[in-house]
Amino acid sequence: MPPQAPGHRESEEVLRILREIRKSPEMTQRELASRLGISLGKVNFLVNALIQRGMVKVENFRTSTSKKAYLYYLTPGGIEEKTRTTYQFLKRKLKEYESIEEEIRQLREEVRASGVMIDEQDRIDKGL
Repeated sequence: MPPQAPGHRESEEVLRILREIRKSPEMTQRELASRLGISLGKVNFLVNALIQRGMVKVENFRTSTSKKAYLYYLTPGGIEEKTRTTYQFLKRKLKEYESIEEEIRQLREEVRASGVMIDEQDRIDKGL
């Protein structure tokens, strides 16, 4: 049975893989795993799923040392998926940013309400 399409929680890893493949099509899965800080098995699973979904095309080539190697290319569908995933990732991160920004605003208000000036609190935090 072919690998299933990656789920929502894997979308960030898929995006990172698509970005790296776009930058360095000659990169091995081992190098990709090392660069992204995820396991080789996970990279293999995700790359195979992307190949099965038609997002990535793989071609054999021989290096100057006659070792078998692969080139990974984003297909037009892969480029579209990368764009869509990038957009979704950006929306999620902007929502997180806005939430953190609001939390910081509320925390500053709490600090001010306690009578501590923000600059004074900074000096306290730094041990001055």
